[in-house]
Amino acid sequence: MQQPLADRMRPQSFDEMVGQTHLFGEKGVIRAMLAKGRLTNMIFSGPPGTGKTTAANIIAKNADRQIYRLNATTASLADVKRIAEETKTVFGAEGVLLYLDEIQYFNKKQQQSLLEYLEDGRIILIASTTDNPYFCIYNALLSRSSVFEFKPVPAEECVKALRRAWETLNREEGTEKTASDEALLYMAGRGGGDVRRCLGILENAFALCEDALDRELIASLLPSFTGNFDVSGDVHYDLLSCLQKSIRGSDADASLFYLAKLLAGGDLLSVCRRLQVIASEDVGQAYPLAPAIVYACTQSAKELGLPEAAIPLSHAVALLATYPKSNAAHIAYEKALADVEAGLGVEIPPHLQSPLFRGYKYPHDYPNHYVKQDYLPTDLKGKKYYAFGTSKTEQLAKAYYDMIHGAKD
Repeated sequence: MQQPLADRMRPQSFDEMVGQTHLFGEKGVIRAMLAKGRLTNMIFSGPPGTGKTTAANIIAKNADRQIYRLNATTASLADVKRIAEETKTVFGAEGVLLYLDEIQYFNKKQQQSLLEYLEDGRIILIASTTDNPYFCIYNALLSRSSVFEFKPVPAEECVKALRRAWETLNREEGTEKTASDEALLYMAGRGGGDVRRCLGILENAFALCEDALDRELIASLLPSFTGNFDVSGDVHYDLLSCLQKSIRGSDADASLFYLAKLLAGGDLLSVCRRLQVIASEDVGQAYPLAPAIVYACTQSAKELGLPEAAIPLSHAVALLATYPKSNAAHIAYEKALADVEAGLGVEIPPHLQSPLFRGYKYPHDYPNHYVKQDYLPTDLKGKKYYAFGTSKTEQLAKAYYDMIHGAKD
């Protein structure tokens, strides 16, 4: 049985990879680490078909390490222990490299079990996930690993892989079928940054075409909702940025257009993540319920899947675009963070630290559930970070805030 084209075309070196230049290009951070002999535990986060498994294989080859592969959807702790036993052999004396795919399917206990092997160096872990690693991976495991983001592969980069694959198929089949750069770019754009998916489309298209690849044949191999992004293939950045800027600018029409364009490309998860950010970053205190409503809409969209996901997402986009805007909370946080990074705020007031320290006043025991006392560190006493915005909701909150702070103890 012949291997799928995507497996036969898997790159054997960083130079053969397409996309992820920030990680594996000439100045890529992981490539630079390996060049200096640095091999550490890593978490690869990103969409399918962006090179996570390929990168793990090449890293193992460059580091001259034996690589063991597990998929968390089917693996167990017994599998991990069996691999750890390999460190007792001459081949694993310096530790083995474990590639754990879909780590989000390991529960907390299973992830915790990895720690002892990581801490004593028996296993170097490279784990991959298509989910947000900060939500699905145990904190203690994150703290012992470096997290690297894999981005959707731009269409122009993906074309390089498609061209090599087309030539390979011609050699294998003894044919001289042609594929123009325009046709391959169209195919790459329809792939939504997933190289493996593009290669699957190409393999089917090659089998069906007589002499030359054309757009009509490519389109016939795809669901109607997949759509076509612009030729730059930079969907993950440009279109999501357009969506957010249109919502921030209170243009409902433009916002819904960019939503439609993103969903036409099947980019559901990126849209859901971005809308949750927008709800707090751009609407925020002007309508505090926005994050909860948007979260409910995005969860509903994920359960429904495309194309029905467009219904709750259009609800969320219309709400965000038409409601008042405020970034007051985010600005206040950035000001506070600047003081943290400057090393300020070290001396926390004693009455906040522990029940053993006397002096803390319980606000609920006082009128209006407020009593004046110090909360900020000593060197930041009196510092102001938060400023109320001009929206009706914020001004109502400001009136209450001014009232309690103006009241006598």
